[in-house]
Amino acid sequence: MSTQNAIQLSGVSKTFDGFKALSDADFTARWGEVHALLGENGAGKSSLMNIVAGLYGPEGGSLFIDDNPVKLKGPKEAAKLGIGMVHQHFKLVTPFTVARISC
Repeated sequence: MSTQNAIQLSGVSKTFDGFKALSDADFTARWGEVHALLGENGAGKSSLMNIVAGLYGPEGGSLFIDDNPVKLKGPKEAAKLGIGMVHQHFKLVTPFTVARISC
């Protein structure tokens, strides 16, 4: 397993209309690792990942890609660094059941 960090966020802060969505948040993932962000609604999971994907800019803290500091100007710049995001949305997958359907 590589010791190089693929993504690192350090001390990241973000507010929306006076509501502090992230306060001094940290996250690190090394190459080859898989992580899950869990938490209740409003915990800041999506805000944190939207910062990594370049959709939001942090108001404080630092973002590192491959251990290099970056300031993303948008999703296109994140994509050039190999970063993308699959957004959670109930319409991305049609409803299904555990029942087997014969074709």
